[in-house]
Amino acid sequence: MAKAIVSKWLIAGGMGALAVAMAGPAFAAEAAAAPNASDAEIIVTGIRGSLQRNMDIKRAASGVVDAISAEDIGKFPDSNVADSLQRLPGISIQRTGQRGEANGVTVRGFGGDFNDTQFDGRHLSTASGNRAVDFTTIGSDFVSRMSVYKTPDVTLGSSAIGATLDVSLPKPFDRKGFQMAAKAAGTVQDRNGKVVPSGGLLLSNTFADDTVGLLGYVAYRRADTTSNQVFIPGWVGKKFNTCQVNAACTDAQLSDSSAWNKVGWFPQQIGANQVTTEDARIDGRIAFQWQANDKLLLTIDDNFSRQVLHQQSYGYGAWFNGDDLRNVKFDSNGTVTDFNQFGTPMDFNAGIQRTINQTNMFGANLKWEATDNLKFDFDGALSRSVLNPGNNGYNDNMDIGYGGSNVDPNGSFVSTPCTNGVCTRYSTILGANTGATMLGSSANYLPSIHDVGPAGNAAAFTNQAVIGNHVIVRGANYYTDLVKQFKAAGRWEQENLKIDFGVRYSEDKFHQESQNTFVNGTFARYAGYGAPSGRTGSIAPLPASIYQGIISTSGFMPGYSGNVAPALIKYDPYAVYKLLDPTGVGTAPAFDPSTVLGVKEQTYAGWLKVAMDADLAGMPFHFSAGLRDEFTHLEASAIGTLPVNLITVTTDPTLITVGSYTPQQAIIKTTNYNYLLPSFDAKLEVTSKLTLRADASRTLTRPALSYLKPNITLGTMRKGSLAASGGNASLKPYLSDNFDVAAEYYYKKNSYFAVNGFLKYISNFIVGGVSTQSINGVTDPFTGQVAQFQVNGKINGPDGVVKGVEIAWQHVFGDTGFGFNANATLVNTNRKFDTSDISGAAFAITGLANSANFVGFYDKHGLQARVAVNWRDSYLLTLGQTQGGTFGAEPVNVNQQVQVDASASYDITKQVTVFVEGTNLNNSTYSTYGRWSNQPLDTWSYGRRFVFGARFHY
Repeated sequence: MAKAIVSKWLIAGGMGALAVAMAGPAFAAEAAAAPNASDAEIIVTGIRGSLQRNMDIKRAASGVVDAISAEDIGKFPDSNVADSLQRLPGISIQRTGQRGEANGVTVRGFGGDFNDTQFDGRHLSTASGNRAVDFTTIGSDFVSRMSVYKTPDVTLGSSAIGATLDVSLPKPFDRKGFQMAAKAAGTVQDRNGKVVPSGGLLLSNTFADDTVGLLGYVAYRRADTTSNQVFIPGWVGKKFNTCQVNAACTDAQLSDSSAWNKVGWFPQQIGANQVTTEDARIDGRIAFQWQANDKLLLTIDDNFSRQVLHQQSYGYGAWFNGDDLRNVKFDSNGTVTDFNQFGTPMDFNAGIQRTINQTNMFGANLKWEATDNLKFDFDGALSRSVLNPGNNGYNDNMDIGYGGSNVDPNGSFVSTPCTNGVCTRYSTILGANTGATMLGSSANYLPSIHDVGPAGNAAAFTNQAVIGNHVIVRGANYYTDLVKQFKAAGRWEQENLKIDFGVRYSEDKFHQESQNTFVNGTFARYAGYGAPSGRTGSIAPLPASIYQGIISTSGFMPGYSGNVAPALIKYDPYAVYKLLDPTGVGTAPAFDPSTVLGVKEQTYAGWLKVAMDADLAGMPFHFSAGLRDEFTHLEASAIGTLPVNLITVTTDPTLITVGSYTPQQAIIKTTNYNYLLPSFDAKLEVTSKLTLRADASRTLTRPALSYLKPNITLGTMRKGSLAASGGNASLKPYLSDNFDVAAEYYYKKNSYFAVNGFLKYISNFIVGGVSTQSINGVTDPFTGQVAQFQVNGKINGPDGVVKGVEIAWQHVFGDTGFGFNANATLVNTNRKFDTSDISGAAFAITGLANSANFVGFYDKHGLQARVAVNWRDSYLLTLGQTQGGTFGAEPVNVNQQVQVDASASYDITKQVTVFVEGTNLNNSTYSTYGRWSNQPLDTWSYGRRFVFGARFHY
């Protein structure tokens, strides 16, 4: 915290000093004699200038590199860095459903955990528990350039199977003299309707005959979003009884073990939410440069970012148990396409969440030209990220509702468990025969919920007179990630020979811990719904003072067919907590020792790279060979506890919780590994316009930090569904042998056509296998037998091949101002998910999708306009749904998506520009599904967003 406060004062103080100190020298310099135009660097701005710089970087690189450059100071092509990156070949993005923002990038099918994001060549810390960087936490206002190294440069790193992404930030010597850039804007989302402000200011100047430079900037961005969601957290695989296709089952039918033989998948929960998010981020940077002499350059910089997310959500949810489904209909794949469930309760949830992501990176760099041939580069940096600094984040949720079933020996509904041919019977007062129908593909249809309302009366769906409190879901996470790094590099350069060498040390120290209401039993302490539902342990009806209104679900999900329940209830969860606190030990979450994870990862690296230029039959030939050695020592620690016994909860007949735990004990595991990572790059300039490339390399990606947890954590536990997860501190990194061949044709200024084929052979894949096992011999309270948990663990396993081709075409139509940038990526793999595999061992490579992007633009007479169309085909996002796992880690697939964005700006003067931007103009939605397309998971509608404002540059 102290470090963050110092950083903010440094940035604020630096900006103040810059404003006072720079104005005088700058305007005095203006009055003095100006240098000759031939002595000044001419920087071409605008869309065409940016594209030309990007093309020049690509053409000059020894390997396969793509770049996105700022069009001017303070004018990156998009307000989100990832949005700009998706315009490059081979790159697509992932979006957050709640905000519709691009929070991650996929390079050649490999997501954020397989990419290394750096700032000026320094590894950026992230407190997510993964390797991926959330791009919504990176401000784009004053980014100079983003470079994407698709083939590795051993001097920069080889720890990325996907790509190394390097963010270049501005420095005072980039443009000497006084520079000022300012931006003011308003942002509005169509559904939210609230205009919120954004702005930024950059000041830079050089002094003492341009030997000293100081730059600072601060930027603030705010975006408010209201999104609608229809969800199924998971499709649970099981074997159904043949009687479940009927309206009722008998004791004899349910007791016949041979009748449980129909393999199928059902939705364990169905619901809808409306989520309103306030996303506020502040970025700051201060950079100092000193050119001591012609041989020595010192750069010191400090970068700070803080994002605060406030979310409010209101929704409903119905929970289903597979054994209790009746009138079940299956399709040919085993998907349950329709059903009813006796006595289904209806929950109304309300949540308030605050999440803070804070990162600070401090670094110093010294460049020394020892001789005309020998140069050195010394760099040290400290990067610290914190999720919820000061433990000031929270995620407070409350469920209220009605219904449910009650154990009754004279009840009309027959259910499991069955003992000696006699099964449990249930009755209900307000529970409904709720079910859902799957009408078709998740790309077009919502899961259509039916038979809702108290005792099946849909007109009384939100009747406050029968609503009581249910479960309390509260939690808070606190994660930290501290990265220390030092690099000493050198280069010997003589005529057509360059030799790069160096060493690097990095230390990544990660810690996580959480609080929740599961560990102390608060989750279900008051879960009964109350007397109207024939249940105990709750307050019902709840007072009218907690309610804040109704949200209609009419037109809830544009472009989709299917029924959503009539409405959502807005209410204050804290008002319910206040009602419940006096009745027991309180509603607050407690520290959960099983969530603790500490990882210390130390990496020692050394490299050597030789690059040569030669003449091959009159054609310039460039060749480089590099070797990087990386040794890693890892220590993972956790707190271990095991359940002593499992118990049922009287207020919720299907819920299972832990009665008591064993004493806590520390668990520490260490591991070491070492890899040699070679790379080869060859480039032949066949003509002045045609370039051919060939590249080969080995790269690695280390396991996500959260995978390294050396203990088992219990998950949601209900009748017939006991879940747990375990980590593995001995995991080895993924390894990939990579091959690229490319042809690039630069046929005129600002125009080129390129084709690049790539092949990756990946081994040591980390897979999430699901195993059935007991934990400490505890007994299942429903069966009386040793409890069998579905444990999702991580192991190094199979290998796989990814291959593909990237096609890129950039063209400018002479001096008309019109042009376009288009690309397409086609990928394939030998490791696709086998939907027929129910062994629990199914494996597939995630993230692979064909994609295409088209950007048409006009840039002339001070007017710049751009329309971008981005398409990504359906793809496998991950293995492992929020709920489910009986037949292994169930897949999460993403439906294909097309999004249209546009922007325009006009230079009123050389210094003043007005602009407008629109994203998701076609109102695209984001949706996912399970094994088959008619198993919908999440469907999000996040609307359109518009930004308008002005920029000033001097």
